[in-house]
Amino acid sequence: MHEASLMNSLMNKIFSIAEHEGGRKVSEVSVWLGALSHMSADHFRQHYDQAAAGTIADHAELDIEISDDIRHPDAQHVVLKSIEVAV
Repeated sequence: MHEASLMNSLMNKIFSIAEHEGGRKVSEVSVWLGALSHMSADHFRQHYDQAAAGTIADHAELDIEISDDIRHPDAQHVVLKSIEVAV
């Protein structure tokens, strides 16, 4: 359930930014995975692919940075670093 909540929040941010920028397609998504987010890169990709299927974010290239700092203030979160959109 934790992963679903993180992905819903992330996808809402991606869609909001893409809409604000007038994007028709999200080509790249860069994220930072907190050490306590309970997500590996492969696990994140699986959840992302499911959440993005059939949307403007489908098939975006993923740039995933993984933290090992359990004391980081965002250690339990998935942080959207940036997206690239095609207009």
